[in-house]
Amino acid sequence: MTDIELPEPLTEVITPVRLEYRYTPGESPSQFLRHIPEGKLLGRRCPECGKVYAPPRGACSMCGALFGEEVELADTGTVTTFCVVNINFANRAVDLPYVCAEILFDGSDTTAQLLLQGIDPEAVRMGMRVRTVWKPTEERTPSMASISHVEPVDEPDAPFDAYAEFV
Repeated sequence: MTDIELPEPLTEVITPVRLEYRYTPGESPSQFLRHIPEGKLLGRRCPECGKVYAPPRGACSMCGALFGEEVELADTGTVTTFCVVNINFANRAVDLPYVCAEILFDGSDTTAQLLLQGIDPEAVRMGMRVRTVWKPTEERTPSMASISHVEPVDEPDAPFDAYAEFV
């Protein structure tokens, strides 16, 4: 048998990938999205357990009840968890490093993932209080992309008990 010389092992493959998503919101998420261009965050309260979901779903994931009362949320919230991103990727819109954070908006019992700016990534912490920064009115659409980012506000950090179940 003849010895065949093999090329170096393959260690990287570069290939273009594109994923397109089509989302069809139900009645509750549609109402949530319709108010985003106005700069409003609206949730729905579960009539059984009282939890407020933003954006709301069709029914409460805790007890299965259909949502009732609409609740306007504050544009302030608390960082429950976060990630400092240091890895480059194609079409990145912000400079590295940046922070992606889960925000518990005041009045809500669910979190939303948003870009956190206006602070050195090394200074970000759980419990930090933040405020929504909206895109200019003419750039807003019925999408969470209408929120540019959140930024710190000059308030004391929330106590751990206030967001512990979201960690």
